[in-house]
Amino acid sequence: MRHELTGVIAAAGFASGDRVVIGHWTSSPVGPMTDVMWAAPDGDRVLFAPSRRAADFITAVYTFDRVEVEEVVAAGGATGLDVSFADREVHLRTGRGWRIPFHRPPWATRLVEAPVARALLGVRTYGVSPSGVREWYRADGWRRVVSGRASVAGQDLGALGPVDPPCRFGFSEPPRRPTITEVRPLLEDPSGVLDRVLEASR
Repeated sequence: MRHELTGVIAAAGFASGDRVVIGHWTSSPVGPMTDVMWAAPDGDRVLFAPSRRAADFITAVYTFDRVEVEEVVAAGGATGLDVSFADREVHLRTGRGWRIPFHRPPWATRLVEAPVARALLGVRTYGVSPSGVREWYRADGWRRVVSGRASVAGQDLGALGPVDPPCRFGFSEPPRRPTITEVRPLLEDPSGVLDRVLEASR
């Protein structure tokens, strides 16, 4: 079975060495939600998920060193996001970008868009996750983040910067330049593990 999400993915780095990838979903197999994938300067990869069901779904696809189930409060979308969770806050604002005004089939994402995205943005739009889930990242719009700030326990993480080094959550990395992307990921697990996780958490 294939599973679709609709929303935005925001990614940014900061002078502290922290990198953050935020998924703000208006729809997903576990309902509307916001999750945060955080890569610390020492390489520690942490998932902040708003529920155990969301955590089980995400960890069936991606790899983390730790998982924290925490309330994630988020507002915004493609033009900017404000997110608070645990003892952390992230605020991002975007400038101009581009949109694709029509939907494309998965084969177009894999065969047509993948080489273009790889060449222009350094990202992969199709691949297989560490757990064996096939993914199509179907982007509908892209905006550059022009300003941003983040803090942990009230301590500012410094200037906005590139998402570097790689976060290593899955097969693909976000663009190195901070961005917010409107996207409709499509997931398919030939092994059936993802389907069983979703069924068990109903």
